Amino acid sequence: MLHIHSLHEGLPVFKALGSEVRVKILELLLEDDTISLNELAKKLNITNGALSSHIKKLESCGLISIAKENGPGHGNLKKCKVYVDKILIELENQAYLNNVYQAEIRIGHYSDHEVYPTCGLASAKSLIGEVDDSRYFDHPDRYEADLLWFTKGYVTYEVPNFIPPNQKIDQISLSFEIGSEAPGSNDNWPSDIYFLLNGKNIGKWLSPGDFGSSRGLFSPDWWYPNWNQYGLLKLLVVNRRGTFIDGIKISDVSLKDFDFGYRSRISITFSVPEYAEHVGGLTLFGKSFGNYRQNINVQLYYSPVNGT
Repeated sequence: MLHIHSLHEGLPVFKALGSEVRVKILELLLEDDTISLNELAKKLNITNGALSSHIKKLESCGLISIAKENGPGHGNLKKCKVYVDKILIELENQAYLNNVYQAEIRIGHYSDHEVYPTCGLASAKSLIGEVDDSRYFDHPDRYEADLLWFTKGYVTYEVPNFIPPNQKIDQISLSFEIGSEAPGSNDNWPSDIYFLLNGKNIGKWLSPGDFGSSRGLFSPDWWYPNWNQYGLLKLLVVNRRGTFIDGIKISDVSLKDFDFGYRSRISITFSVPEYAEHVGGLTLFGKSFGNYRQNINVQLYYSPVNGT
């Protein structure tokens, strides 16, 4: 999901979408993400040079991503995918969100866990230990993990909080690629994924499936083709108005319930409890797997304690 915080910030995206040709490119990629650039040019009846110009504009504003994969013979083929499933545009005045501390959390850098099979961990180079053996979630190599999955249970991460002294936190935003966990993969595998902030339930999101119909754009070559390939990019926001996923309110729990400041310890938990209606597990993707080259990205917006 692409989160645009203001109309001015969104100008590059609006300009990219102001072309019928570029909109058609997005439509064709959504229909078939295996289509080649040559096929795209033929369908659009434009030259490869003209197509390259349109592709660069779509990539530069974050609407598509391009990866190289080995092709037949010598050289590499360019593979394009639509990088977002939603575009969220903030129209409400958010002038109070002036200052921001940004950080990222590696998938293997959880501080606590309790997981049940099917489960496992993988780094960019290999599996970490044995699959379906939860003991390996305590293995020292788990810090290198860029992918984890489990059927039920939870993982908890400490959120880095290094905002300046005498500041209060006005909004917490976390962006991550996530999906369900089915044996192998199953695009229709619903799972209720709960989010907890400092142990307090702040809402849940229904993951539609464990996606494996096409290979993850950034998954390493050794990764098994019949296992989970990619997830959905989700944006979890907690502010003074409540808790939101991709701009949709999922609970009334707000930062007023926490009073976070510059000395506050903050943790976020991803959980699939056994009492959930849909116990379909979860998969978290880091930058070496899936369709989005990122880890768990964190933004803490802050302002002076005595400010307005």
